[in-house]
Amino acid sequence: MSELTDLSLAELSAEIRTGRISPVEATEACLRRIDACDRTLNSFLTVTADAALADARRLADELAEGRYRGPLHGVPVALKDLFHTAGVGATAGSAILRDWVPEQDATVVRWLRNAGAVSLGKLNMHEFAFGATSENPHFGSVRNPADPERIAGGSSGGSAAALASGLCFGALGTDTGGSIRCPAALCGVVGLKPTYGRVSRAGVLPLAWSLDHVGPMARTVSDAALLLEAIAGHDPADLTSARRPTPPYSRLIEGGVRGLRLGVPGELFWTPLHPEVESAVRTAITALEAQGARVEEVSLPSLAYAPAAQSLLIYAEAAAYHERWLADRSAEYGASVRVRFAQGLFVDAGDYLNACRARALVRRDFAACLQNVDALLTPAVPIPAPLIGQADVQIGDFSASPQNLLLRNTGPFNLTGLPAISVPCGHAGGLPVGLQIAGRPWDEATVLRIALAVERQAKD
Repeated sequence: MSELTDLSLAELSAEIRTGRISPVEATEACLRRIDACDRTLNSFLTVTADAALADARRLADELAEGRYRGPLHGVPVALKDLFHTAGVGATAGSAILRDWVPEQDATVVRWLRNAGAVSLGKLNMHEFAFGATSENPHFGSVRNPADPERIAGGSSGGSAAALASGLCFGALGTDTGGSIRCPAALCGVVGLKPTYGRVSRAGVLPLAWSLDHVGPMARTVSDAALLLEAIAGHDPADLTSARRPTPPYSRLIEGGVRGLRLGVPGELFWTPLHPEVESAVRTAITALEAQGARVEEVSLPSLAYAPAAQSLLIYAEAAAYHERWLADRSAEYGASVRVRFAQGLFVDAGDYLNACRARALVRRDFAACLQNVDALLTPAVPIPAPLIGQADVQIGDFSASPQNLLLRNTGPFNLTGLPAISVPCGHAGGLPVGLQIAGRPWDEATVLRIALAVERQAKD
């Protein structure tokens, strides 16, 4: 990896601000890196090299004229191919939308451009975001930079793989059951799912309306904070968008963890669990205690209802959106995704309402728990990245498909809408492991603050 592409977003931002590196140099370095590495990784579906260089030149001219847009000025980023981008295809990783070209940008894409970010193109993903592996039958599997024979996770697999291999300095993903945090954990980058309503979803192809989130992915916690500042805020075009001010996250994350109360829930999150994943996560939690946090076990009695409620809601809402295509173009879906969408057509109203009631119980328990602790700590993903095409994962006497394990620990925070992040905390067999930190509604600042403490400890 070249010295330039090895910089963090924040480091590059400082170099651009002072003129030591130009937006054009940064963009050219990323394009060279993409050309050299992405034949193996398959993280990009579309590289918009000409448009990116044109934007970089324009932003360099603005900087020379004293017009500085902020920390993202001239910084190359990339977008999951679920986001609408004016004049550039948005396939959602599908054959059905292979030739579709949106006429306007998603709100968050427009806000990123307004902040000065340079878009390098669109990133590969699990078809229609309905899966956790990014094994894509139409465009090929995204490969993990730590071991190209292994999955990158999903559905935002291209976002995580591109970041981990230095192809861009920041990326956007979406998260319905863990699709930001799962690939972030498996690829060793930072992935943040903000509070439901914090970031606009207007112009983002939905999977399940009541569970979908948009969030930043980056190589460091500070970088994720800078990206969140650019994309958070009220958007009248999104009916679920909250009217809340956007805090200066990048200035609120340096407080350390001394005096914070951190809860470790025992249910669901720890059984079954790969032993080396558990060791890495326990070590990170112990390190937080050594830095002055108070760690205690907590209970979430209704958590057992979460997996079934989550599945029913996703399947029903996804099938509702895809009903027309399932009737007219079902042969164009990949086999496994087609089955999942079709299963959703058989979720009846009573099942859906019961899932909503279960969600209310789970939310109540999380709210009560978070009155007594500042955040919750769990493994982000219970296993390291499995091999591409691997049918089952064995943990002791327990065996399950990767799909059933990869989002087990992340899904409850979509169900509750709470902010949650995966931050690298170690390795299992040489593969990255992520610690998940979840907080109170609208308190991304504390989540990022704890994540920064974990990041710094892991690098020491």
